[in-house]
Amino acid sequence: MLGSDVLVAMLVDYGVTNVFGVPGDTNVMFYEALQRRDTEIRHVMARDERSAGFMADAYARLGDRPGVFECPSGAGSTYSLPAVAEANASAVPIILLTIDIPLAGEGRGVITELDCARLYEPVTKMSELVKSAEKIPEVIRRAFRTATSGTPGAVHLQIPSDILQDEVDETRISLHVEHECKTFPSFRTRPVGEKIDRLAELLTTSERPLIVTGGGVRRSRAGAMVTALADRLGIPVVTTITGQGAVPADHPLAVGVIGDNGFHPHANLAMEEADLVVFLGSKIGSVVTVGFTFPTVTRNKRIVHVDINPLALGNNFENVLSIAGDVGAVVDDLLRRIPDTRIATTAQEEWVRHLSELRSTFWLNAGVLLERDEVPLRPERIAHELNEFLFRYGEPVHVLSDAGTPTPYMTRFLKTNQKVSLTIPRAFGGLGYAIPAVVGAWFADPTRRPVGLFGDGSLGMSAGELESLARLRVPAVLILFSNGTFGWIKGLHRLRGHREPISVDFAEPDGKALGEAFGIPSWSVATPHDLVIALEGAFATNGPSLIDVTVESIADRVPPVYSWLRKLDRDPLVLDSDDVLYFN
Repeated sequence: MLGSDVLVAMLVDYGVTNVFGVPGDTNVMFYEALQRRDTEIRHVMARDERSAGFMADAYARLGDRPGVFECPSGAGSTYSLPAVAEANASAVPIILLTIDIPLAGEGRGVITELDCARLYEPVTKMSELVKSAEKIPEVIRRAFRTATSGTPGAVHLQIPSDILQDEVDETRISLHVEHECKTFPSFRTRPVGEKIDRLAELLTTSERPLIVTGGGVRRSRAGAMVTALADRLGIPVVTTITGQGAVPADHPLAVGVIGDNGFHPHANLAMEEADLVVFLGSKIGSVVTVGFTFPTVTRNKRIVHVDINPLALGNNFENVLSIAGDVGAVVDDLLRRIPDTRIATTAQEEWVRHLSELRSTFWLNAGVLLERDEVPLRPERIAHELNEFLFRYGEPVHVLSDAGTPTPYMTRFLKTNQKVSLTIPRAFGGLGYAIPAVVGAWFADPTRRPVGLFGDGSLGMSAGELESLARLRVPAVLILFSNGTFGWIKGLHRLRGHREPISVDFAEPDGKALGEAFGIPSWSVATPHDLVIALEGAFATNGPSLIDVTVESIADRVPPVYSWLRKLDRDPLVLDSDDVLYFN
């Protein structure tokens, strides 16, 4: 066998059906090997290596298998770095194959030479140079084991192109795969029983216990178990941005999103009022804790932290109980210890009713804001019309949002449930994610239509992938929040009193013309009526579609961001909808 065929055979046997990537000088042999197995594995061409990585990221987030992407040497390996860093910091299992210059050319001034293995060390769980064709099976097994076990994350393999041309004696290698590592999480870790007993005791003796679902609950595929735990104990649940969807937002015990960006005031109030807060699969980082200042009442006491990474436990707060283990395994063990017939205390039931009333009051007040019809359209109105349409549409969708303008409004106002999921990359907040991500989402789960949300700042970083959507016929509905500015950054300047900051504004793109240039049915939207018509048309399209909405900027009216409101001496926890607060 050729080394390239060994590599592809291992990928096929690990259940890889799609490899995202960009062609280059050094990966010709790899492409030829992929073509020889094209009935089993498909290459999905992107127009940029970073975009290929974001495709792999979304593929892994919304499926149960690692996302695999590849790039050529030189510039391709440097362009891939942002996607790898985002996935690794977000505990998303992806594997990057850098098909590099020949090993024989090392240190000889070969064009595009770069020590990629060292380049990727800071942003991966494993970054390794494959030194011979015979080592390929062993290294691939280690790559899948590393990406899927423990805290999931990114793996990078630097594969010299000349070893793909080497012939391998099949009697000297083993092409076996570890079936546990085809999907994630593999090798779930469980804590000792005494820890579970102590957690059960805390949950059943507290009057106002609260569960926080972080992104780790989604990675662990533990949402159904956490929902069952909440139901059995009558415990309300709040969520971080990345943990949204683990428990359906329309569940009676689901309170809302906590933290800084797009928070629900009633969810943050629940954090303040709880006498026990159980964080499941959350780093308890700066966004969740509003710069490590929140919650104030329960800080340094009555906090339980469950995370697969022991290094995260007690990192920012003093815990009454720390449990290192896979969230799914921990909750499964917990359910086995708590009887089905447990009845919540009167105090607990009263608190749940109190939180439910707060939630109802918030949404009642929000209705006034959501239905405002002035132009340019408010981002809240887009959330409202999207909610209304998706309810009528009735089919399941994956909504993928960039950081920036959509994030605070969709986090706060998009109504997620079992048919509507929301994914936002939060580790580094990089722009340019949503357009390529809808490709990965579609290949991961073709039963759900992908919806991409992004600002025009993001569009400028990934517009080339519109061609990919058109070529691949991905039936994504793209919604462009267009206002001609890097709104979040401009808002930060204005928060500091700078009325006219430099280098934040640009020419507002004609999204409709851009989409049509790639053969994508597109709409320009200026009014609520325009938006309703565009949504109907876009979802009736078989392939991709684009809706260009002229929208108000975050820099013109304070978004629902806890720290921004507090800096302006406003109470972030009020339940009414303040729609007149502007920067001075």
